Amino acid sequence: MMAARRASDVLLGGGVIAYPTEGVFGLGCLPDDIDAITRILALKQRSPRKGLILIAAYAEQFDAWIDPSVRGALPDPDPRQPVTWIVRPAARVPAIVTGDNPGLAIRITTSPIAAAVCEAVEMPVVSTSANIAGRPVARNAFILRRSFGHLVDYVVPGECGPASGPSEIRELETGRVLRPGRA
Repeated sequence: MMAARRASDVLLGGGVIAYPTEGVFGLGCLPDDIDAITRILALKQRSPRKGLILIAAYAEQFDAWIDPSVRGALPDPDPRQPVTWIVRPAARVPAIVTGDNPGLAIRITTSPIAAAVCEAVEMPVVSTSANIAGRPVARNAFILRRSFGHLVDYVVPGECGPASGPSEIRELETGRVLRPGRA
């Protein structure tokens, strides 16, 4: 996929992308690129205390980012109901990714476009909804481009998946729902 290769070049060069996910457009960068993460937080007017989500194409991409005790414990993703899991992070995870939270938010994406981007960079990608904090999220390319098109380095073409909004968030260890999802 040519768009994923272009997104990979931008991400590996320190850039910020916008891309379709399971239910909304996301803003993303590499999870170890503090400057790019800081830029995303500024674009969203989001507090760094809240933390961010990492997405990956498959569970093994999280191996360097999560505590070894969590490996192999992630359930298979359900394309109808995306779930973001809160897990214990590995020591290498920058504090700006977890924010003030003790856990790390991760999701195996079921979006073929987002998965292709993760595969192209061979690692997880930061994924946060494309919106100003507290405002509605971008679910279509027109709204995304109007709000963020001139502020990001690349907009990955494509449509969002069938979910009606952001993913559900649950603690992996307890199963407790922290944010209900919408299918």
